[in-house]
Amino acid sequence: MKLATLCYVQKDNHTLMLYRNKKENDYHEGKWNGLGGKFELSESPEDCAVREVKEEAGLNVLSLKMKGFITFPLFDGNDDWHVFLFVIDKFEGELIDSPEGELEWIPNEKLTEINLWEGDKFFIPWLFEEKFFSAKFIYENGKYISHEVNFY
Repeated sequence: MKLATLCYVQKDNHTLMLYRNKKENDYHEGKWNGLGGKFELSESPEDCAVREVKEEAGLNVLSLKMKGFITFPLFDGNDDWHVFLFVIDKFEGELIDSPEGELEWIPNEKLTEINLWEGDKFFIPWLFEEKFFSAKFIYENGKYISHEVNFY
């Protein structure tokens, strides 16, 4: 089981997305993704989110809001991934040249039109709703199969 975060930094009706094209053997290569990654020892979800945004974008998070939790059973064929999703609208600092890929501010209305994992097209709109969600997304061999969700 892997624990991870996905963070969506937002400003002026745009969301900061990462085009994954720099890491060797990157399972996400060629896809746009939020910022985030695996927990380090003793981290809370919030600790992980703040650290990952700093590492991947150079931004200091001033506040964040947890919007959802997603389980991806055997997402990479080896492990179940449990992912905490955050929206960040208060931050400071300047964007860096990310070691993971190209950073770009995408207009919110275009977020589901870029090359995302198929399941992301379902949950990204939920980030803009005033409720919390818990979901499970099923993939087989990198292909979206189905999902289920509960809103709170």
